[in-house]
Amino acid sequence: MGAGSAGRGLPRGPRGNPCKAARGRGLRRARTMRDPGAVPDCCGGFGNLDLRQVARWEHKTRKLSRAFGSPRLACYTLGGAILLLNLLRSHCFTQAMLSQPQMESLGGPTGYRLGLALLGVGSVFVLSSFLALGFTGTFLGDYFGILMEARVTRFPFSVLDNPMYWGSTAVYLGWALMHASPTGLLLTLVVAAIYKLAILFEEPFTAEIYRQRGSQARKRS
Repeated sequence: MGAGSAGRGLPRGPRGNPCKAARGRGLRRARTMRDPGAVPDCCGGFGNLDLRQVARWEHKTRKLSRAFGSPRLACYTLGGAILLLNLLRSHCFTQAMLSQPQMESLGGPTGYRLGLALLGVGSVFVLSSFLALGFTGTFLGDYFGILMEARVTRFPFSVLDNPMYWGSTAVYLGWALMHASPTGLLLTLVVAAIYKLAILFEEPFTAEIYRQRGSQARKRS
């Protein structure tokens, strides 16, 4: 077998070097990981939906509570996982925006100021929602049997249903406008759609949990 046969079948670079061609393919693969299509799961939040399935499983079996020794510790652990996923999603969102071209029509001081305003309003909704609900109220505590005494009606719930979700959406939208990023706008739509799906998934189940608690309380009385 001739020496030249070792490189047979490999694409050759400008100087006929198959190693350079292989390195080029590796660089192209690395770049594709920065494309927005490579991170839809992070930006869409499917991981959060998966964790809600875990929470439903916990509600039916209480196996997480038994494994961690208490419902609160199990809830804190799951909530921590959700927080980490949210941080990863935000990182993926930003990297996807920065790796793609900007849109000139979105640029300029007006778009930047509008984005900054949305970022501020969204942050207020997210933080005030967390303060109103607490950690367990925010992170699926009702699935672990950690129920609130009554429905929260003060701000921001007096202004908007599901302020945590829609506040987060406003933050992503503002961030996209500040970067004049059409990719960011597209991914914001994905985030909003997944949040809407989470609401449709979560609200009836949560209402049923509180209905069962009310029925049990009436039976005891």
